[in-house]
Amino acid sequence: MSLAPTNADLAVDASAEAPTPSAGRGRFSINLRQSGIYIAFALIVVLFTFLTGGDLLAPQNISNIIVQNSYILILAIGMILVIIAGHIDLSVGSVVAACGAISGVLMVNHHMAWPLALVITLVFGAVIGAWQGYWVAYFGIPAFIVTLAGMLLFRAITLMILGNQGIGPFPDAVRTLSNGFTDGYFGNIGLGTYLGGADLFSLLIGVIAVAGLIVTQWRSRAGRARYGQAVDPIWLFVTKIAVFTILIMFVVVQLARFRNLPWVLVLLAGLVLGYSLLANRSVFGRQIYAVGGNLQAATLSGVKVKSIIFWIFVNMGVLSALAGIIFAGRLNQAGPTAGNQFELDAIAAAFIGGAAVQGGVGKVVGAITGGLIMGVINNGMSLIGAPSERVMLVKGIVLLAAVAFDVWTKRRAGASR
Repeated sequence: MSLAPTNADLAVDASAEAPTPSAGRGRFSINLRQSGIYIAFALIVVLFTFLTGGDLLAPQNISNIIVQNSYILILAIGMILVIIAGHIDLSVGSVVAACGAISGVLMVNHHMAWPLALVITLVFGAVIGAWQGYWVAYFGIPAFIVTLAGMLLFRAITLMILGNQGIGPFPDAVRTLSNGFTDGYFGNIGLGTYLGGADLFSLLIGVIAVAGLIVTQWRSRAGRARYGQAVDPIWLFVTKIAVFTILIMFVVVQLARFRNLPWVLVLLAGLVLGYSLLANRSVFGRQIYAVGGNLQAATLSGVKVKSIIFWIFVNMGVLSALAGIIFAGRLNQAGPTAGNQFELDAIAAAFIGGAAVQGGVGKVVGAITGGLIMGVINNGMSLIGAPSERVMLVKGIVLLAAVAFDVWTKRRAGASR
């Protein structure tokens, strides 16, 4: 079928644009749709660094940004997959609250060992995801309606579980996962102003992360070139890698100088790596892009569409449960109002990070970048003393601008063909 190449392009590149083999070779070429989010993120960081007099990039503040936004970033990973498949999930905030309540009852009220309680909570989240996935995939009710009902249903369940009261405190291990930091296994080093007091173990982790980035990006570029797809000129490729290396090591050094790497950052790194491989390298990931890119073509190509949709909602439930545990551990309490508007932040992170409204386009790293943009805006405006209504105003403008940019680039690409 003539539609099959389109699905392959969607699956491999996570983009609706299929460049010609000669595009981008030997000349300056930047895909605005893929790179615009990273340029915007850099500009926002530079702006707030200037407005805060450098406080935004202080070691303690970088750590705060990561820890304070960790649960939103976890939700954004699941949400980007849902949106790529052409759906939406409005219930994740209520699921976060319900799963946090379940974990609180198990760990605090019933004194259950935290590993077992964590597993049961994740299973509970999977059951919630399966419930919603069934109505969407097999019964045919639009995800918007199912998850809107879920938003009300699971908030009510939270109130019934907690009786409109908070439960705490949580075990030390859960609080450490949410707020704790890795130990300095190899001691600190003193190399002047920029590395003075930095934890050596954290620096080694940063070096390993950079090495992994270089290897994966080089292999990806070589694979694209082997199949005749567009690749950046070598000088542009090296420049991009150098910029990302500097940024990663800067953040790692700042964290190593404060209290080492937050445990939740280690968890996030594992999730980003795992889900990036799932989305880009697995058959299941390619099928998610195919379903969102062209549902009819995916069905005719033999993709089990109903199964794909069902499992992405199960996955969303599990990640919501994990976010609920992290959030409850951070507050050291499971509360009835937990998770309020988390779904809006997760959806905004996905769209700001490059997801297309129509589905079929998006990247896990992009969703994380979108979540960090929201976090930097919140943190930066808090540092300069901006009122909450101004923060909401700026976040709304950024979200609208991101979606407008996506629509503009799509029209521009269509007009150039």
